[in-house]
Amino acid sequence: MSKHKKNTRAVSNAVFVAVAVILIIIAAVGFALYATKPSTTSTVTTTVPTTVVSTVTTPGMTTTSTQTVTATQTVTSTQTQTVTSTLTKPVTVNSSGAFYNGQVITFQYTAQFMCTPPATTFFPNETNQSKAAMGCEVGAGNISAFPKNAAPVFVLVPAFAGLSIFGPTQLNATPQGFPTFTYNNVTYVITTQCGAAGTMTACPDHMTYIYSPAFTAVEQALGIKNGVFNLPEGVLPTPAHDHLVTFTTNQSIPWYIVVVLVFDPNIFPNPITGQCQAIVPSNTTNPTAVVLVFDPNIFPNPITGQCQAIVPSNTTNPTANCLNNIQALENAMMTYDSAVGMANAKNPIWTTLVNTDLQVVVPGITSPSQLMSATNSNMVLYFSDPAIYPYPI
Repeated sequence: MSKHKKNTRAVSNAVFVAVAVILIIIAAVGFALYATKPSTTSTVTTTVPTTVVSTVTTPGMTTTSTQTVTATQTVTSTQTQTVTSTLTKPVTVNSSGAFYNGQVITFQYTAQFMCTPPATTFFPNETNQSKAAMGCEVGAGNISAFPKNAAPVFVLVPAFAGLSIFGPTQLNATPQGFPTFTYNNVTYVITTQCGAAGTMTACPDHMTYIYSPAFTAVEQALGIKNGVFNLPEGVLPTPAHDHLVTFTTNQSIPWYIVVVLVFDPNIFPNPITGQCQAIVPSNTTNPTAVVLVFDPNIFPNPITGQCQAIVPSNTTNPTANCLNNIQALENAMMTYDSAVGMANAKNPIWTTLVNTDLQVVVPGITSPSQLMSATNSNMVLYFSDPAIYPYPI
């Protein structure tokens, strides 16, 4: 550091730069709001000594006298006060995470979602439900109605966490919007790439509410006949979930949603690391033992038409315990584990819709061979998924 006397002008410049940087930071975080308060009128009463000269005329004589008297003076003034305050608005980043071939990558949303055809096409008697959910539903889909270059994105829902996946704290979700799962008197917070809709961790460009006849079945099994949270029957917030894709692209394309219900807590991946946590006991020692029916290596990229080697051939995938690639999803669709029954014994979603020890259930799809040719919803998202890590959370 120089020992010369500091230059006053240089110091002033440094202060100016520092102030400018602070202002830039404030501008980036929010907006400064300048407000002028209405004018105020105040009245002040004061008592001051006053000298009064008076002349008194009497017959034959004029007398002039000087007196000091006390007078009361009232002064009225108007004041205007200007106050500066800062209004801070959060910055919304249109991105979230996803799993691709055992890696965590980034979604970058580029347009508003679309639900086509509308839910009333599949469920014509559910007009109120369709209106509340903006025509978005889980239960049926028509791939021919989607854009020609649409690709599947698998939405992994931690269904083993029961009704907490929908976000309300009264259903045991966290205030941040993450579901919870309790086993052996220990409660686990299940973090996901997208929290439930309407919470602080919800992903952008997602539908707020969706309709499903499966939701109706669960509600009726619980004795609920008229819906919940002032919503029509079968309409609930979009649940907390992760994403799984089979390829990456820097180009924005439409992606149709295939909903995947995960009932085994041992295979649900951490959204940041992709790793799993053994929560409940399992009798499955080799989840890759199931012979694959479908080979994802032959699925063509909808942009280029070319195929890409996604998984190794004839080798065991060490990450197959977690649902962070398509091979693991295929395995889990065909694997039974007693851990599932233990984890879901009191779960109304499982007892109503499944009640088997399958690790994963994809509604409307019975075989992995159907994963790339069928859908179970009418929802389409628009995003690119460049192989970028980390992603904003």
